[in-house]
This record gives sequence, C-alpha cells and structure tokens, in this order.
Amino acid sequence: MQKKIISLIIPCFNEEQNVAQAHSHITTFWKTLKYDFDYELVFVDDGSRDSTVLEIEKLAKKDSQVKLVQFSRNFGKEIATTAGIQNCNGDACIMYDADLQYPIEKLPDFLDKWENGADVVVGIRDKKKTNNFVEKFGSMMFYKCANLIAEVEIKAGALDFRLMDRVVIEEFSKFTERGRMTRALIDWLGFKRDYIYYTENERFAGEASYSFDKRVKLAFSTFLSTSLFPLKFAGYLGIWISIITGPLGIIFAINKYMLGDMMNWNTTGATQVGILTAFLIGINLMCMGLISLYIANIHTEVANRPLYVVKNKINLG
Repeated sequence: MQKKIISLIIPCFNEEQNVAQAHSHITTFWKTLKYDFDYELVFVDDGSRDSTVLEIEKLAKKDSQVKLVQFSRNFGKEIATTAGIQNCNGDACIMYDADLQYPIEKLPDFLDKWENGADVVVGIRDKKKTNNFVEKFGSMMFYKCANLIAEVEIKAGALDFRLMDRVVIEEFSKFTERGRMTRALIDWLGFKRDYIYYTENERFAGEASYSFDKRVKLAFSTFLSTSLFPLKFAGYLGIWISIITGPLGIIFAINKYMLGDMMNWNTTGATQVGILTAFLIGINLMCMGLISLYIANIHTEVANRPLYVVKNKINLG
C-alpha cells in the first residue's frame, strides 16, 4: 500500500537565515512521528532579494523531498501560499512558516485530528504577548469587524497554521480571486473541521516581512472578498440619514417658521442648510469611497491576469 504524503507549504521572502534551519528542524522531528507517512517540503520563494533561493537549491540537491516554486517577483504571502497549495502532491497539506514561529511539535496533533476524519484542522494561537497597544487593539477590532460582516466565522487567533485534506486542496485551487486572504477562503469552503491550540515561538532569525501596511491591505482584502456588507452599508446609511435628517429638517422648519423660534435656537436658514449639506457631502464621499473599493476590486478581477508568474521549479513535475 502506498504511503500517504503530507505536504508542508512554506512561503519565503528573504528567509536565507531560516530555510536550512527549518529543513533540519522538520526532517529531524519527522523521524519521531508514530505515523509512517512520507512528506515533501514545498518552498515558495516570493521574489526574495537575498540568497533564499540559493539556500533552497542547496537543500534540493541533497534532499529530493525539498521542492521549490520560484516567483518572477514578489506577489505577496497569500499568493505564495496559494501557489504552494496548488503545486503540492500530498494527501494533505500543512501551511508552515520558515521562521519557525509555528511549533513543529504540534504536527502530531494535526495528523491525529486528520486521521480521525477532520478535513480541515485549524491551529488557534494563544493570545500573542505584545506590549504594542496599536497591534493588540487592531487585532481585536479586525476579528470583531470581520465576524460582524463576513459570511463565515473567522476565529480569533486562527492564522495560516492549518491542515487541509486533498479534497479541500482541490476545491481551494478553484478560487480565482486576486485579492485574497487564504484562511478566510478556507473557512468559506466549510468541510468537517477540528482545532488545536498552540503557543507561538519567537522568530528564529531575521525580521518579519509582514509590515503594518501589508496587514491593513490584508484586512481590506478580507472584508471585500468575504462579505458584501460594506457595499450594503452605503445603502443602509443613506436610508438612516434620510430617516433622521428628514424629520430634523421638518422640526427646524416648524420651530422657526410656525412657532417663531419658541425653542430659542437662533439658527438661520443658511446655517441649517450649510450644516446639513456639509454632513451629507461627507457621508456621500464616504459611500463613494466604499463603492470605489469594490470597483477597484472588480477591475483587478476582470483583468484576468495570472495569480503569479513562476520563474523556476525544482523537484516538481
């Protein structure tokens, strides 16, 4: 009977200090597993500007289980993860980071859940230890807003550290969105799922490449790709403004022109109209901004460009 294969998907951007250590860490730990599974390490180089590709090529020459998908330029981590999923050969895949922040010791837990019938096994990170108030608050608000407007539940702490069965891999590969959040799309697919909990390690070497602006872009991509609420919100807001400002205008008019300013507001008609007009212009601009985000997203989709461009592949068919 042919052994099952587990693919570890490892997106890389300027990880020259980490790839060899990640390979050593994974291969050493794999020998201790109770399961007699084969594995492959699918590294996806996302346009690194250092020697990441050279380091992976060295590993691939010594170990045929090391695979490489090299992009022609930087396309972003979400697209790199997608490329790894689409190019893997495993009966299941596990998304992993080259910086070793995901604890490899949790692999048996993922495999146990999978063997017991789960199609998707999601790693839930314990609350991240950080003194950065902006990061804490931003993370909290992201999950609250995402779950308020998204069509699927996005669990707090559920990052990319997760396992997918082959049937899920095949369905995931059908997605064509350019602006994407991998984990949100996986959640959208459904399937039987289970969870494991872990504490994140410190980064092995180097600096994180996922900057604040990239996280903001990812948040917008999540909202635009998982929900129509922002677009509907513009309409809802317009209705509520009409409901509020209509009676308010009538009250102002009655007070001024029928009751002789009995309430002593001392407001002129020009003042009332000016305040109301300025408020409505601001709301109108905000709604136009929301709509423009959708138009930009539609433009990207209809351009029908490839998700990524592969410069080179190693040990892959």
